[in-house]
Amino acid sequence: MAIFFNEEFYGHVQDPFHPESPERLRGIVQKLKAHDLWGDVRASKMGQRAHLELVHDRDYIDFIETCGECSLTMDTRVHHETYAIAALSAECAIDAVRFSKESGKPALAMTRPPGHHSGQNYGMGFCYFNNISIAAKYLLKNGDRKIAIVDLDVHHGNGTEQIFASDPQVLYISTHQMGIFPGTGNVDFVGKGEGKGFNFNMPFPSGCGDSTYDVAYSDFLKPVLEQFDPDAILVSLGVDNHYRDPLASLSLSSDGHVRQVKSLLELAKSCRNRVTFMLEGGYDVPSLAEVVAGAYGAMQGIEVPLDFMDMIDNSCLGRNVIERCKRNASEYWDL
Repeated sequence: MAIFFNEEFYGHVQDPFHPESPERLRGIVQKLKAHDLWGDVRASKMGQRAHLELVHDRDYIDFIETCGECSLTMDTRVHHETYAIAALSAECAIDAVRFSKESGKPALAMTRPPGHHSGQNYGMGFCYFNNISIAAKYLLKNGDRKIAIVDLDVHHGNGTEQIFASDPQVLYISTHQMGIFPGTGNVDFVGKGEGKGFNFNMPFPSGCGDSTYDVAYSDFLKPVLEQFDPDAILVSLGVDNHYRDPLASLSLSSDGHVRQVKSLLELAKSCRNRVTFMLEGGYDVPSLAEVVAGAYGAMQGIEVPLDFMDMIDNSCLGRNVIERCKRNASEYWDL
């Protein structure tokens, strides 16, 4: 196991008091150190433009690099240093999946800024370059046949979906909250063209948490991922679906988060333990830190004590969404 992290990520500050702040990473690092998990930490070198071009249009990359001080959206600003740090975040993602491929071990990429809202020619939602999509394209370019992306963030990964909507080599499954930013991720969208049957969304109503995610995994994610039989699993690890998070209203506990991680680690045994977790959202620092520490502990078979254990959803509030997603998927997979 290894952690991929650069201190340069602390230098990314959108605005004072912005929720996507360096304190997120500082809290995670402090928690990992407190549990003696801050070991085998690897820094990436400068981001490579050729890697960004695996996903993003050249004109868009040029804009991020040269605009100086500007705004992509009201909550996603570009500063002079943004290009270099965002490109380094993408490089961190690539180094993590390459390590996992070469070693046959799980990896944690503490990618910052996050990426899953960034599309081929746009950025939004605190994202500039789509780290997980760049890593997936890198693997496909270097010998892999099929990549699965599991997006656990509370917000739908609209950029990731757009990038792979027509691609049967990439299975994209997203669990997210219904009706919030960015307003995409409809349960009836299953991809387009050759990519039909390789894109699935589960938009859960407010309040859904542990039992909903447990059923979503057992009844949908696990059987579909097993049938897809990927060479590697890449996970957008958002912790903003935690009940403490201030930006949304799902109710996953820390234990529920870590249980999802453990399930994916078990599933990844069928692809030589090639699973890489990449940081996306999560804006309550204490819960974010303990979930990431618990996740990395799970990779090493170490139980990390968890404080935020409230069980708010114990009756699978999102069952109807899961069943509808299963009906849509049954045309393509045995469910």
